Amino acid sequence: MEAFQRYDAKTGVVLVLPAGQAKQWKDLCSLHGFMLAHQLAEGGETRGHSVRSGLNAIAATEGVVAVHDGVRPLVSQETIARGFALAESGKNAVPGLPLADSLRITNGNKSRPLDRTLVRRIQTPQCFPLHILREAYRHPRFMDFTDDAQLVETTGNAITLYEGNAENIKITTPFDLKLAGLLAGEITLDILSQQNRDNNE
Repeated sequence: MEAFQRYDAKTGVVLVLPAGQAKQWKDLCSLHGFMLAHQLAEGGETRGHSVRSGLNAIAATEGVVAVHDGVRPLVSQETIARGFALAESGKNAVPGLPLADSLRITNGNKSRPLDRTLVRRIQTPQCFPLHILREAYRHPRFMDFTDDAQLVETTGNAITLYEGNAENIKITTPFDLKLAGLLAGEITLDILSQQNRDNNE
């Protein structure tokens, strides 16, 4: 949330939480002095239900919207800026990165190589013109899609891939959490260094 505020302090934020966690969240905000303005929305049984709940909390009828995973706290300003700029130009913008590993597709006990240059690791924020994402969430099976890009494609809208940032990892394991802690320390130092340079100028 702070990353999006650093990008643009006027960016409205809707935080979608699992049902029953609003009080715990508010207590944590009070404990840690977290004062960034935001709305809360209650999540649903699937990712799709949660995103739709967040969309319903947005009063605006036009503009752009970014859907971002809370487990990706290390998104860069550049990634956010590129996504919003593409969405503001009417595109459906999804960040991704090339893979360094070799890949194989398995089929039972057999496998074959896959050209890794044809594949991207998809990240968030996924940024869209607001009316396009709202239209996509009218799909009767919106809850079956694993990300918003797949859902938007069902409406006949193309996806524009853009370069994400390597630090924007998805925290799903204890190892990921340790790695994020190390990366967060480096990012904090970079931000402080930039602020010092800005102050000196």
